[in-house]
Amino acid sequence: MTDTSNARHADSEARVPRQSRLLRLMRYLPLIAPVLLWAVPCGVLLHTGQHWPLPVTLLGTALFAVGLVGMPLAMARGHGRRQQDRAAIVGDTLLGTSWVLFTWSVLLGVLLRLALFVAGVGEGQDRARIVTWAVLGTTAVLLAWGYAEARRVPRVRRLDVHLPRLGAGLDGLRVVLITDTHYGPLDRTRWSARVCETVNTLEADLVCHTGDIADGTAERRRAQAVPLGTVAATRARVYVTGNHEYYSEAQGWVDLMGQLGWEPLRNRHLLLERGGDTLVVAGVDDVTAESSGLAGHRAHLAGALNGADPDHPVLLLAHQPKFVDRAAAAGIDLQLSGHTHGGQIWPFHYLVRTDQPALAGLSRHGTRTLLYTSRGTGFWGPPFRVFAPSEITLLVLRSAPAPTSP
Repeated sequence: MTDTSNARHADSEARVPRQSRLLRLMRYLPLIAPVLLWAVPCGVLLHTGQHWPLPVTLLGTALFAVGLVGMPLAMARGHGRRQQDRAAIVGDTLLGTSWVLFTWSVLLGVLLRLALFVAGVGEGQDRARIVTWAVLGTTAVLLAWGYAEARRVPRVRRLDVHLPRLGAGLDGLRVVLITDTHYGPLDRTRWSARVCETVNTLEADLVCHTGDIADGTAERRRAQAVPLGTVAATRARVYVTGNHEYYSEAQGWVDLMGQLGWEPLRNRHLLLERGGDTLVVAGVDDVTAESSGLAGHRAHLAGALNGADPDHPVLLLAHQPKFVDRAAAAGIDLQLSGHTHGGQIWPFHYLVRTDQPALAGLSRHGTRTLLYTSRGTGFWGPPFRVFAPSEITLLVLRSAPAPTSP
């Protein structure tokens, strides 16, 4: 017979050193990542058999060196203590550019080169130069397309969501979700107004914003956020904080949203009644709130549901999808979240999935709980969206159909 308790203990002891080594490695990631993002494309495009003329090689290498040094410096000035918007725009754009260039340098540098070799196309130098032009062309197309996707007013994504506990009186309730607007260094006041105009065409009963309004304080980004005050809903407009609010004086954003006519659901709920049926609309602070040090800020689901009738269905707003574990344990019917941006720039999707249980769309968790994860309305940092389009979401809530007579 095996002593499973001893086996588990030995296994846990073995995991601790592995985890500590991983944590130590993660500390060096900010230093390692920029080097990889710029050095790998430099090698693939210039130094793997192309035999470019010396001036081309020197100039190209110098450009990559400028990117390697300039990107972290610009980001430090833009997102550090100085908060210089122009520097942030430069740093963020270089970050997005280097990520796309790195990705396709790796993919085409291996796969295309291998395909050309197998097909017997050209000699070594010819193949190397074909790869270089293919990487540069693909990167240019994806960046141009990704920039247009990021700056456009999001398309409306419509879907019906069936909630078995929803009363017939609430069938057809129209819930609009916007999230992760990320007002920031690039002034998007006009974009914000157009997003709100689009929301107002959807004839919503309830409009929800699940956080990450902006990168910056409410005072600094107020002009971009003010159009949110024009959003119309027949019943309520509700908001919860995201993690980025806690980088930028979250209470200021809570106060501003209140001034704009939105209900900040900070670990509390309101009741939405129609046709004799009731929906509990609850919200919690982001899971990072407690570590922010702001008094009274934390994700407290029990507090959000305090006093609510357990027989009523619950719609919960929580910024991060990973809160769904707690929601499912509490029997929540539907959780609305954002945070993931759908990955924003492929293949960052795969890294997001290591931290979150869902990337985008509707998913089931446990026996009752549904989670809808939005790809976000705006963008964070790099002004690009590649294979991860933004969205404004219209969710039409449906009750269980009445049983048919035999």
